Amino acid sequence: MVHHNVCPLCSSEKTGLLLKCNDHFVSSEEFSLFKCRECNFIFTEDYPEEDEIGRYYESEDYISHSDTSKGFSNKLYRLARSLMLRRKRNLIIKSSGLKKGNLLDIGSGTGYFASEMKKAGWQVKGIEINEKARDFSRSHFGIEIDSPHALSTYDSDSFDCITLWHVLEHFHDPFKYMSEILRVLKPGAYCVIALPNSSSYDANYYKGFWAAWDVPRHLWHFCPDTFVLFAGKTGFISEDLKVLPLDVFYISQLSEKYKNSSLSFLTGITKGLLFAILSLFNKKRSSSVIYILRKPA
Repeated sequence: MVHHNVCPLCSSEKTGLLLKCNDHFVSSEEFSLFKCRECNFIFTEDYPEEDEIGRYYESEDYISHSDTSKGFSNKLYRLARSLMLRRKRNLIIKSSGLKKGNLLDIGSGTGYFASEMKKAGWQVKGIEINEKARDFSRSHFGIEIDSPHALSTYDSDSFDCITLWHVLEHFHDPFKYMSEILRVLKPGAYCVIALPNSSSYDANYYKGFWAAWDVPRHLWHFCPDTFVLFAGKTGFISEDLKVLPLDVFYISQLSEKYKNSSLSFLTGITKGLLFAILSLFNKKRSSSVIYILRKPA
């Protein structure tokens, strides 16, 4: 198990238990979330080592690896994904200022976003840890997908944009990955990172049942303030903050399911709508946030 004696973000010793929550997805095991009293960063404590955590992903229902459509939650995920692909593509084009370029999608899953960018005329590569997902991307979309160790072999200053859609929170060493990402980006190029927001309205409401804690797969639980601190420490300039508006519906109905609520799907959608309306007035409280980072020129 990995234990942190100090805050992984600011190195303060002033950390303590925030709450305990269960792995509702695979093991039903209980894990602890700790919070730093100095910088307010939240992190999973006492989680499995990198070579041991794979078993917590071993489920046919893990949608980003299996592309399953079984169950209401996964059907909703697939619907949201299809609706968001064009929005993500337009975001990349607008943020980078490029209609075409070289893009690397880290944590590319089954390859749908990479395929969207390929169809838009971009030169696309993916990085994906799951072998079945890599094979799916290659066979269905003809995209070059590498395993994670390949990142260190890429030439410096070679990509116009790098994307991580709900991926960074899984890395055992996010600082190391961000260092490599900074290296392979061209000067002035952009990195786009989507993450669950631990200071969102739905996280505050669901507490230990919030589906986006997703322990022990999610190790780091950023909010806008702590992520800006993290980005600065890794050498990036924080340019902008956007939201993923549909994520809250998927997360809320899944959270209701974890609570064993009656009519969990309808209840989750209703509460998700409320959270979405509230976050219109404060995007820093949105369920999922997209951070636009730039490598210094």
